Amino acid sequence: MTQSASAKSATPKPVNFVKTATQVPLTLAVKAVDDQGEIVDKFVACERPLTVYLNWRPIVTLMTLGAKPESLTIGYLKNQGFISDLSLLESVIVDWEVSSAAVITQEVSDDIEQKLSEKTVTSGCGQGTVYGGFLQGLDDIVLPTPALKQSTVYALLNNINAYNETYKNAGAVHGCGICQDDKILAFVEDVGRHNAVDTLAGDMWLEQQTGSDKIFYTTGRLTSEMVIKVAKMGIPVLLSRSGVTQMGLDLAMQLGITLIARAKGRHFLIYHGSETVEFDALKNNV
Repeated sequence: MTQSASAKSATPKPVNFVKTATQVPLTLAVKAVDDQGEIVDKFVACERPLTVYLNWRPIVTLMTLGAKPESLTIGYLKNQGFISDLSLLESVIVDWEVSSAAVITQEVSDDIEQKLSEKTVTSGCGQGTVYGGFLQGLDDIVLPTPALKQSTVYALLNNINAYNETYKNAGAVHGCGICQDDKILAFVEDVGRHNAVDTLAGDMWLEQQTGSDKIFYTTGRLTSEMVIKVAKMGIPVLLSRSGVTQMGLDLAMQLGITLIARAKGRHFLIYHGSETVEFDALKNNV
């Protein structure tokens, strides 16, 4: 993450992830009847609640696939403004027997009551929820100007086809990825795109990765929530195979994010930041 997007913290101590249950399955085998009346074997994506606690205080219940609950929890709390200092983070305790993830930190939030009272139900799939701290600090974010090639977008869209494993197997999920040029560095699927982006945000924060040279890919629509979360990760390019909302576009223009939507195969639409894209494939007749 860039210095301007988030103040650089001291070198964090290792975070003690404590898991009190084995990894949960992401898909479940079921029987279905096809349009010919035949019984077929299929898979459905698992969906389960995960109640997030901050210092044993309940904050929110997320509906999730459960692939990376620790990173999801950390990313969600950071994006909502409940935590900000990695060096004060003590542990993350995930217990699927009671569907909970408890974050223990020495960080003290004096305005937690105010943040919890300012709740907004967003347009995120599955009805995402943001709190009062979510919009704080947007005016301080200064993202770098990317240099993106049309051929890189084509190659990235081609390479992304190797992912989306749960979607290919069972459907009913969204996928998000952190990319660099045409390479996918990390990819997460979940029942909601906001869960997937929070998981990747948690990973980036814990690993102290920068976002200035990255591209964020998502299968979901580009709403205000998605644009804000990607901006907080310090990533200047947002790419989606879906569409964009008016508020998402307004925020992308305000924050300086190159916004590319309806991207699939060899087709995409640049809604903001076309000047940052070199149309080299046209020049080379590729």
